[in-house]
Formats: sequence, C-alpha cells, structure tokens
Amino acid sequence: MNAEPDKTSPGDRPTPDRLLHAGSEGEFTAEDLVLASGRDVNPKNLAWAERLMAEKGRASLEELLP
Repeated sequence: MNAEPDKTSPGDRPTPDRLLHAGSEGEFTAEDLVLASGRDVNPKNLAWAERLMAEKGRASLEELLP
C-alpha cells in the first residue's frame, strides 16, 4: 500500500459540470444507447436499442442516464 495520496483522484472536490454532461440533448445512436444500458455492443443489443429508440425517441436514452 502506498501512503501517498493518489494525485489522479478528485478527492473531495466536486466533479466539474463538463464531466457530468450526459449529452442527451444532442443526437445519439443505437450504440450509445447500448453502452448507456451497460450491455455489450452486439447485433442483438443494437436491434434492441433501435426498437427502443423508434418507440420512445429521446426518452429511451434519458431513462438510462442519471
């Protein structure tokens, strides 16, 4: 174990807004939706994402993002 503080860790500072920005107000792809859901990018999951995007539009991504 290293006794020195980790210089790459943000520590107790708040995360800057630019890093918290989800980007859901712009265009997104089926791959973005799959990744936001925590799933692997594969044909089955991409088809799922495309169906969800067609059904719910932008709400499909907004439901997955914090």
